[in-house]
Amino acid sequence: MNGVLRTVNRVLLALAGLVLICVGGGVLAAAAGLSVPSWWPWYGKHDVLLSEADRTRWRSDGWWWPTVIAVLAVLVILALWWLLAQLRRSRLSEVLVDSGDGEGALLRGRALEDVLSAESGALDGVARSHVTLTGKRSTPAAKVRLLMEPHAAPEETLGRLSDEALAHARDSAGLARLPAEVRLKAVKHRADRVS
Repeated sequence: MNGVLRTVNRVLLALAGLVLICVGGGVLAAAAGLSVPSWWPWYGKHDVLLSEADRTRWRSDGWWWPTVIAVLAVLVILALWWLLAQLRRSRLSEVLVDSGDGEGALLRGRALEDVLSAESGALDGVARSHVTLTGKRSTPAAKVRLLMEPHAAPEETLGRLSDEALAHARDSAGLARLPAEVRLKAVKHRADRVS
């Protein structure tokens, strides 16, 4: 479902961008005096987007300004909602744990993230760890960011992360699998001086 929404979002953004580029390009071409198609509403350097008659047509009507303000307010609210939806992280709030009775129990996603972060942060060579759970509550996935010490061995750390921290979290939550995306970053440090 999330992938479908992402695809719809990208298609709508591409269409909106294409329309804006075409209309903006046509207006710029007409303003620059370049040739534009005969059906284009603006065709000369001195042509305006809205004539004075168009701008003042409904000014005296009582419904005009409230309607304009309401439409613009709705557009601004929709644009802000869309922007916040783009910035919002898809963090998993709860994980469904098999309790053995067929009902299941809910485990707070933040609690599992904290445990995973603490256990992976305690691994040798890891300075700091941050874990975010994504996906569905019955099939979660982990995004792990590790800040590595200069002496760390990344291959060994990844092996221990998989065999220990992720395995413990998977087993304790009764999950069949817990896929993880791991990003490693080295701690910035000064070079050691050799004398």
